[in-house]
Amino acid sequence: MRSIVLDPLLPLPLIAGLAALLALTVALAAWRGLRGWWLRALAALVIFAALLGPSIREEDRTPVSNIAIVVHDDSASNQIAGRPEQMRALQDNLAAELASLGEGVEVREVHVIDGGEDGTELLSALAETAAGLPSDRIAGAILLTDGEIHDPEALASFPAPVHVLLTGHATDRDRRVVIETAPAFAIVDEPVSLVLKVEDLGATPPAAGDSAPLLISLDGEEPLRFDVPVGRSVTLPVTLTRGGINVLQISTPEVAGELTPRNNEAVVSINGVRDRLRVLLVSGEPYPGERTWRNLLKSDSSVDLVHFTILRPPEKQDFVPVFELSLIAFPTQELFMEKVDQFDLIIFDRYKRRGILPNGYFANIARYVRDGGALLIATGSDFAGAESLSRSPLREVLPVEPTARVIEEGYTPRISETGARHPVTAGLEQHAPKPPAEDGTPGWGRWFRLVDTTALHGETVMTGPEDRPLLVLDRQGEGRIAVLASDHAWLWSRGFEGGGPQMELLRRLAHWLMKEPELEEEVLRGQGEKGDLRITRRTIEAEIPPVRATSPGGESTEVEMTEVSPGHWEGRIEASENGVWQLENGDLKAVAVVGPSQPKEFADPVSTGAILAPLAEATGGGILRAEEGAVDLRLTREDRVAAGRGWLGLVDREAYQLRDVRQAALAPGWLLLLLAASLVVLAWRREGR
Repeated sequence: MRSIVLDPLLPLPLIAGLAALLALTVALAAWRGLRGWWLRALAALVIFAALLGPSIREEDRTPVSNIAIVVHDDSASNQIAGRPEQMRALQDNLAAELASLGEGVEVREVHVIDGGEDGTELLSALAETAAGLPSDRIAGAILLTDGEIHDPEALASFPAPVHVLLTGHATDRDRRVVIETAPAFAIVDEPVSLVLKVEDLGATPPAAGDSAPLLISLDGEEPLRFDVPVGRSVTLPVTLTRGGINVLQISTPEVAGELTPRNNEAVVSINGVRDRLRVLLVSGEPYPGERTWRNLLKSDSSVDLVHFTILRPPEKQDFVPVFELSLIAFPTQELFMEKVDQFDLIIFDRYKRRGILPNGYFANIARYVRDGGALLIATGSDFAGAESLSRSPLREVLPVEPTARVIEEGYTPRISETGARHPVTAGLEQHAPKPPAEDGTPGWGRWFRLVDTTALHGETVMTGPEDRPLLVLDRQGEGRIAVLASDHAWLWSRGFEGGGPQMELLRRLAHWLMKEPELEEEVLRGQGEKGDLRITRRTIEAEIPPVRATSPGGESTEVEMTEVSPGHWEGRIEASENGVWQLENGDLKAVAVVGPSQPKEFADPVSTGAILAPLAEATGGGILRAEEGAVDLRLTREDRVAAGRGWLGLVDREAYQLRDVRQAALAPGWLLLLLAASLVVLAWRREGR
């Protein structure tokens, strides 16, 4: 290709000044009527041309192909409701059309998957691809997508048309659950409000007065059902029954014709906290351990302690008149009959039957346990005698039976095989003040008394001399009971022989009795970790079956579990699908969330071109639906329309690659100088005649 280029000998402003001066001179000559003014003008033009330095430039160009970028949306929302079939049809149609354009179009394909919590970043992928290409070769971009992208601000402009081929149908509809407000914390046994909405999306909005069932399940239990209006926010009360993390699964059944049930459920985790813990401590005769129990319970500001103790038993004959005693009558009827259900935990510390509390009170406490209460009995030597609590109506819920023998010798409490797996005593040796002995004896101090008992049921988690039960845990009805067959736990708090983890043991006991989730012995949990699903199982059993995990998409997988420590099993599913997973292991069920419980991909899965319409309009592109039929692809000029009914255009950028450049002066400088001088001489001769 040839062209004329200029190589000025002087700066352009100076040349412009000289040109203006020459033009003024020629104009003055013409105004004065000089016959050679036109020769002066020609001489001025020759001088002006010589100063501009014109030359002929010859370029050797090789045409290069245009580049078409095709972006495939492989996100999860584009894999539902027949969209994969539409994608395959679009890809085949597009491949044939691009091939028909010949070698003049080079295709760059990009596949985009959803990025978990970030959703589908389609335009970010397009911008990154375009940044690595010469902009003067880009003929256009074609996006094969359902239109649900989550980075519309990532690309404000593009050097060529951006076309959109939409999967899905214009009649798509979907239903979803939206959690508008959910607290992070709630008081146990007090109602907490959730603000929720069941919403219909797409081409078929709900009719006036439509309602939908809404199910709320707490930690996999039987769900509560509510009927809520569709499209309107509702406030629903939920009451947490235990402390710790409570997982609420909120769902609405799938309706006919909706795209996916993936957004029909959501999971909320609420941390249950107890407002105040009400503890009733019933003590027998004063002894060194009584002060230890009281100090332990009073040290916790969240505990309301009611301490019932007998300072003057009925059989005591000291001849002091009753009216001279500075004692207040204890409201036993109110405590043990009328308000016993208001206590979170009842502790009998070395208490024996002395005729003060009638059997009806003990029968009511047994009923309290079966109805969900918590009872801890720390026994003394009286537990083995005729005045033992085992001879009261409490025997119906006691997991042990005394043998009438009291062992009084030094021994170190041991964790049983079951106790090594039970959360109340598992790892308790780590809290010992010194390392364990070579024979495995824990590194804590000795006790010197054990009430010999026979374990009738429950789990023996600690043992004493002769491998006799020391700490037995049991469930009775809805409640729980623990029996500590010794009154020497206080030796640990006094630091005898180094002491021991009395506070940790009693804290765990109390929390287990009050059904705190972190102390449950049979627990199945799941947690999302960096895209993986980590499954944990705690049990006192020696073996467990595989865990069945059901993905948000409905696919079931059996996960083999590995025991990482006594009673603690773990399994993992790598690169797991985002959303709510259902877990089952035996009778236990749980839910786990990987990423957001409602991924962005399924927040609104209805196919739409509204999000990409501004970019397509700004670049001169078009939006077509796959259901409208095959697409015709054409090459167009840059100044022409690039989209129409049933067709899309790629701009022919007419780009080339420069191979060689040759440049030569249009005329030698001496020739131009001679020509200008000749014209000046002719003008002088003509004007001199």
